[in-house]
Amino acid sequence: MAKRSDSHGRLDDAARAGWLYYVAGRTQDEIAAAMGISRQSAQRLVSLAVAERLIKVRLDHPIAACLELGEGLRAKYGLRQVEVVPSDPAAGSTTVGLAEAGAAEIERWLKRSDPIVLAVGTGRTLKAAVDQLSPMECPQHRIVSLTGNIGPDGSAAYYNVIFSMADAIKSRHFPMPLPVLCSSAEERDTLHDQALVRSTLALGAQADVTFVGIGELGPEGPLCIDGFLAKDEMMTLVEGGAAGEICGWMFDHDGKLLSGSINDRVASVPIPSSDASCVIGLAQGRRKLRAIAAALKGRLINGLITDEATAEQLLRG
Repeated sequence: MAKRSDSHGRLDDAARAGWLYYVAGRTQDEIAAAMGISRQSAQRLVSLAVAERLIKVRLDHPIAACLELGEGLRAKYGLRQVEVVPSDPAAGSTTVGLAEAGAAEIERWLKRSDPIVLAVGTGRTLKAAVDQLSPMECPQHRIVSLTGNIGPDGSAAYYNVIFSMADAIKSRHFPMPLPVLCSSAEERDTLHDQALVRSTLALGAQADVTFVGIGELGPEGPLCIDGFLAKDEMMTLVEGGAAGEICGWMFDHDGKLLSGSINDRVASVPIPSSDASCVIGLAQGRRKLRAIAAALKGRLINGLITDEATAEQLLRG
């Protein structure tokens, strides 16, 4: 029998090999046996099928929808970094999926060989992500906390993550030895004038990447639940147009920081500029939707890790 050598015959063979590999799920050894050719020839035919665009791949998996939602968010809000994880309505925890994705992104930054300054905020989701970190040795990096580590009763704030990171990451850590909220603007100014605090404030402003939680407001918001704000004070803020908070900094529905009042008492490092730092928020859920949307609108963050249900709502808004 004459050996086929024309290009059409070659493409026919490539199409057959491509179908067997991508559709029928055969291995290259099985393709070689079925077509009576060597394994190397089968491999070349599969590669030819791809090179000639005979193969069109459709990813039939829930993660495909997440990738599309992520690209939609990137385009709508001009994000530098976005990760959308599948929603799990049956999950008992609101951090499932987000914690793992957040830990993976933190580790990607920590694996860099060049020194970076990594700033961290606070919150339940962020702490869950930090708890997922693998042990690493990163002596070239510096980790700085944006928020105070002292609770309203003088105890260590539970959801401050700098100490959890210290357990897993072998790098220099710089906590903020202050309360989250001061009793007055004058007390905040006095504390910020301390030499140790000034150096932490300066370091936070140099952050290459920043990871923050995004807090919703209202009686069930973290600042109320954790005892930093009384419910009547919180409701006054909400009625005055506050939409969310990051590291205690209150912002309105346009993502603009509120002037005066509560923000004059916030002891946290100012949120690093999204023009100079990659500021990644970790948040999901209907209760946080308003706060997330406002933070994105005002470019308080330029990166987001969220779930698909939240991403869908953000794209509709």
